[in-house]
Formats: sequence, C-alpha cells, structure tokens
Amino acid sequence: MKLSVPHPLVLLSACIVLAAAASYLLPAGAYDRVTDEEVGRTVVVAGTYQAVEPSPVGPFETIVALPRGMVDAAEVIFLVFLIGGAFTVVDETGALRRGITSLVRALRGRDLLVIPVVSLCFATGGVLENMQEEIIPLVPVLMILARRMGFTPITAVAMSAGPAFVGSAFSPINPFQVQIAQRLAELPLLSGALFRIAFLVLALALWIGMTMRYAARTRGEPEAGGDGWRQGGPSDAAAGAGSGGDPGREDPLGDEGVRRSDLVILALVGATFALIVPGLALWHWGFNELSAAFFIMGVIVGTLAGMGMTGTAEAYVRGFRGMAYAGLLIGFARAIYVVLQDGRIIDTIVHAMFTPLEGLPVLASAFGMVAAHTAIHVPVPSVSGQAVLTMPLLVPLSDLLGMSRQVTVLAYQYGAGLCELLTPTNGALMAILASAGVRYEAWLRHVLPLYLGLVALGLVAIAVAVAVGL
Repeated sequence: MKLSVPHPLVLLSACIVLAAAASYLLPAGAYDRVTDEEVGRTVVVAGTYQAVEPSPVGPFETIVALPRGMVDAAEVIFLVFLIGGAFTVVDETGALRRGITSLVRALRGRDLLVIPVVSLCFATGGVLENMQEEIIPLVPVLMILARRMGFTPITAVAMSAGPAFVGSAFSPINPFQVQIAQRLAELPLLSGALFRIAFLVLALALWIGMTMRYAARTRGEPEAGGDGWRQGGPSDAAAGAGSGGDPGREDPLGDEGVRRSDLVILALVGATFALIVPGLALWHWGFNELSAAFFIMGVIVGTLAGMGMTGTAEAYVRGFRGMAYAGLLIGFARAIYVVLQDGRIIDTIVHAMFTPLEGLPVLASAFGMVAAHTAIHVPVPSVSGQAVLTMPLLVPLSDLLGMSRQVTVLAYQYGAGLCELLTPTNGALMAILASAGVRYEAWLRHVLPLYLGLVALGLVAIAVAVAVGL
C-alpha cells in the first residue's frame, strides 16, 4: 500500500490535536527545576518527579496554542524571514545564478562531484552551529543547481539538509547539542573530540556516498536555463552520470560568466557565514544576532549591486513573502510543544521513557537511552531543549549504572540529533521539504534506510566507547 501523508499544515495540526488528547489520557507530572548559571538555562532536578494536578488542554486552548507557538518560535521565524530577504537580494543581483552556471560548466563531465562539495559545505554548518533554519532560504538556489545538473528535488534536500543534520548529530563541537550536554554532564568541552570526529567522517561518507548513488540512478536531463526538470529513467541516469551528456548538444547554460562584482558579492556572503563561527563560539550569539548579521549583509549587497534602498527594500519584501509558509510550519511545530507543556505531560513522558533503564546492563541501558531520546524528540523537537530536560536526569542514572557520562552524551546526540532527519515535528525540516516541493512521505521513503544505517553506526560507536572506557 502506498504511503500517503497529508499536507504539512494538516499533519502538524493533527499532531497538535493528538497532543491535546494526550493531556486527557496521560497523568500530569513535573520535576523541580533550577537555573544552571553555567549553561544559562533552566534544568530539571533529578529525583524530584511527582504527580501534579491535571491540566487538560481544551479545544479552544488548543487553537490558541497556534499563535502562542508563533510567539515562542519568533526568534527562529524572524531569522528565516531576514535570511530569506537577504538571499533574495543576493539572488536578484544574479551573482548566485552566474556562480552556479560557472560551477556546472567547470564540472562538466564530473557533475556528480558537486554533491560532495555542496554536502561538505552544509555538513560544516551542521558541525559548527547546528545549521537548520538557515537552509530554508537557500532552497531556491539549491533547486537551480539541481535543475541544471538534472538532479531531483530530493537530491537537492539530501545534499543540503541531510549532511547538515548528520554533521550536527555527530559533531564534536556543536554548541546547541554536544556542548550543552557536556556542560550539563560536567565534562570538559571538546572531550572525546577525536572519537566523535572518527565517526563523523564515517557517517558523512555513508550519507554522501548514498546520495551520489541515488542522484546517479534518478538523474534526468538538465533543462535550458535551469527552469524546469524532467526525470529520466535508469538509462538516462547511466548516460549522464559519467559523461555529462552529449558533448555536441547545445549548452543550456549560456555563455554568461562570473563578473568581478559577483566575486565581491559571493565573498561577502562567505564572510558572513564565516563570521557566524566566532559569533556563536566566542560572542554567544543567538538567533537575533544571526538575523542582524544577515540583514546587514543583504543591505550591503543591495548597495554594491546598485539596487538602491528602494530596490533592496522591495527585494526584502519579496523574500519575506517567499518565507511566509516556512514561518507558519515552524510556528505550527512549536505549538505541539506548547500544548504538551500546558497539559503538564512533558515530564511524564520523559519519566516513563527513562525509568525502565535503571535495571538494564550498561550497554543495553545505553542503547535504551538512544531509543528513548529518539521517542522524546518527537514531542520535544528542540535538541537544546531536550538536553536541558533529559541530561540532568540521565547523568545520575549513568553514575548509578557505572556508565561513562561521555557515553550518556553520545546516546543523546545519536538519539535526538539523528531524529532530526525524519521527525514531522521538526519545523525546519518540514519547511525545507515544502520549499523544495518534496512531499514528506517521499522524503521518508528515501531517508528511512539511511537513517537506520546511521543509527546502527551510532550504536557501534556507543559499543566501542563502552568497550574502551571512553
């Protein structure tokens, strides 16, 4: 039977309704919480779970959660809007399109090499700063590249969001995942970095290799100007994968090359991304600072391109309009957590997931933590939020079991981080898929085998860590 999933907004709305229904079915409970000054977040206190007065979420309150979700996710939504506006300005200068044209022409006959090049760029973003929402405004550019190479929209997502999420999950330095978890586990930052890097390389090699294999099998003919895409069969893929097509065929990319002004604009874009690294690591930037940096970039690009203030402002408005749907998806996804929080059942779910692990052997308990983190990440789709919710509970448990705290952090990374690849409550993922025109069920069919392979790799990493006493 063919898998069919409703429209993303319908799917997320159904999840909100299910969350409200769960507030009637599950017992309400809560942990005590304190503010951790080092982490700068409110964390739970282990051993303090207790039943509390039920707080079922009624039908009207369920609908009210939608605007509340938008408010809760406001920083992320505005980041998407402002980056979208900035990249609309960049796109309207023509620099990105001419740059893509030059890249495609340079790789003629070696077209599949664009996949590891692009994938490693996005993987770096994932490793360094948990790149997710920042991908959404780049989807139109990725689609131009995919069309001019004859790749499917799934390939465009797989060589951008995929490696970014994998890089985040296996990262040794991700400030929103491993750094928060290590602080809460009272481990030195960057401890176990070489171990994580080894498995990061294996994970990215698996993802990129399988993406290249899929791209070669499903490839179609590049369309003139990159404005359309026609899927070919296996014979088309075989013909295009190695040779880049008929050398005598008219070049659909045109003769327009990269201008000197394009190089300045592209360098400015690259410098903005480079600025993010010290911003996050040294200056403790959040989403608002990232939004400001990209807004400034867009204004400067518009000025350099001679668009004027009015032309730049109009480009920003077009960018905001294009990101409206993505913003809705992020807000709807956040509303699910709002309902669960109002129903006072988030802590109940966490308590039920981790309590059975107390009586298991060390390795089985570590594997159980991965499974529990995966399940919890559906109702709690924020990796940093999940860390402050679960790590204070798991650290005492791991000490009781004689499990290394480093293994506890690994279980969190591989459970919560890899779940980002497929959970429908991840608003960034749903927005990326919607922007690329990829249906969720089509992505699920593509990504599920890869996800299972990556989870298996994560379990191997945990087994090795337990064996060597990491």
